[in-house]
This record gives sequence, C-alpha cells and structure tokens, in this order.
Amino acid sequence: MKTAKNQASGHKVVSREEWLAARTELLKREKELTRLRDEQARQRRELPWVKVEKNYVFDTPEGKRTLSQLFDDRSQLIVYHFMFGPDWAEGCPSCSFVSDHFDGALAHLAARDVTLAVVSRAPLPKIEAFKKRMGWRFKWVSSQGSDFNHDYQASTTADERAKGEAYYNYRTEKASGSERAGISVFCRDDDGTIYHTYSCYARGLDMMNAAYHYLDLLPKGRDEDGLSYPQSWVRLHDEYAR
Repeated sequence: MKTAKNQASGHKVVSREEWLAARTELLKREKELTRLRDEQARQRRELPWVKVEKNYVFDTPEGKRTLSQLFDDRSQLIVYHFMFGPDWAEGCPSCSFVSDHFDGALAHLAARDVTLAVVSRAPLPKIEAFKKRMGWRFKWVSSQGSDFNHDYQASTTADERAKGEAYYNYRTEKASGSERAGISVFCRDDDGTIYHTYSCYARGLDMMNAAYHYLDLLPKGRDEDGLSYPQSWVRLHDEYAR
C-alpha cells in the first residue's frame, strides 16, 4: 500500500493494520527494555554499602537535626540534592522541575518504609520562602556549614572551581558551578548505623521526572534538539504564564 505524508508534521501516515504491525514490533523492544530495567534494579540493590562515618547536621524548621533524624523512624532515606547555593536568590529551575513531582509520592514512599528529603546549601530562611512560593510540602533542609553536599558530589569547593575541575558523576570533569544535582540513598540498621547505598547524577535523574516520561510518549518527544542546552525551556512552574 502506498503511504502518505502528514502535511502538518511530515510524518508517514499508514493504515491501521500497518500501524498495528509496527506497534507490536516496537512492543517487543519495549519489553526487552523493561526486563533490562528490572535486572538493572536488581543489580542496584546488590551493590555493596559504605558506612557513613561523619555526623552530618542540618538546619530544619524543627531545629538542628542529624542525618539519622531525617529518616523519621524509617529505615530508608532518599535525598535529592537540590541546586540552591547560599548566595542564590531562588532555587534551580531544573531541580524545581524534578521536585514538582515529589509531594504526590510522599505517602506512597512512607508506606514502603521510605522517607524523602531534599537538601540544599542555601540557608533555611531562603529555602522556606522558596518552598512556600512553589507550594511544596516535602521535607527540605539546609546543609549549610557541613560537608554533606560536597561529600556526595553535589557541591564544589572554591579550590575546585579555581582549579577548574571537580569530581562529579564518578569522574573528574570541568567545574561548571558551585552546585550540582543528584540523588543519594541511605539505609539505617536497627542499631542506628547508617549506610550509603547508592547515588546517581546527570541523566540518572531522568527516572525521577514523570513529565519527561510523558513527553517521551509524544510525537514531538522532549523537543529539545537545537536548544542551547536541553532544559533551557524549563521555567519555575509559576513563570510559564508570564
């Protein structure tokens, strides 16, 4: 059968039967990816752990709290490293894009023995003001004055920036700024011992962004080709109408 071109998009248009054949062929590859993702998750769970030796302390709305106290009596903790430096006026738009997905997951994570906390180096008053502006409910604390962000590859030091390189995403690369995004996972034993079990950065954060997964289903996809950088279109959610 002769195919036609969609005049609006230039995309090939076929019969329902041809579409179904193409779709079922793609489904085979989607299932392969699903099985590979399941296997990858299994291997992630089997990674060795590292005991957390430092006593990290954070500023929270309830006062000073240790890393152990961030668990909220649960055994598993996810930390999102939100890019918000001490001298910044507001939080990173890309981190805000990811964080817009957190609140709806909180109850479900808690039901599976998981606490989600967001950590930034900005002082707590700045965090609280920005959190109120965004309308978020999740736990967000300040690590200002501690080594936490740097130890987990989420911040660079002045010396690293002066040198022009820093360790990020498990390699040394150009130090492009003071703050970097990431996710770190911790587990706490019954005796209170805390272990670092996993961290991911850069494209590894895509899995936390449901909006990206929806966009990946669409004809235009993420539609980021040709932009100065992939997320240059992203705005704080209260700025799109401006």
